[in-house]
Amino acid sequence: MKIKIGDIIPPFESTNENGELVNSESLKGTKTILFFYPKDDTPGCTKEACSLRDNYTKFRQNGYHILGISPDNEKKHKKFIEKFEFPFSLIADPDKKILDAFGLYGPKKFMGKDVMGVYRTTVVTDENNKITHIIDKVRTDDHADQLAEVLGL
Repeated sequence: MKIKIGDIIPPFESTNENGELVNSESLKGTKTILFFYPKDDTPGCTKEACSLRDNYTKFRQNGYHILGISPDNEKKHKKFIEKFEFPFSLIADPDKKILDAFGLYGPKKFMGKDVMGVYRTTVVTDENNKITHIIDKVRTDDHADQLAEVLGL
């Protein structure tokens, strides 16, 4: 099932780069930007995450918490964060349970081939975990600008 605007995010539970538990309930009470991406330390994913890093203060000043989610494990997330000095956490989803719950993993084309993969998507929620915005055509080079425009910041 693919999520849509107005839905409450599916329940999930996993760990961040430090092995700390993160779940859907822990997001309540704050507006959250969840960016789903395929793989740590690859060109497009790095550009997207760095764009959010470089504009992190703007989002925080407007009350948004940022979390990245990919199939990478905690150790890879930790290296990715340290290498690029990200001020936000990354959630490990190696079994793709979160991606499946959000409907963001499945068949797609990559370099002309049919593959299974992550649908690069950004989901924004309000304080009650209700989805207010979905960006499914992410511009990796200037994703923060794209996101700020959608959010009216």
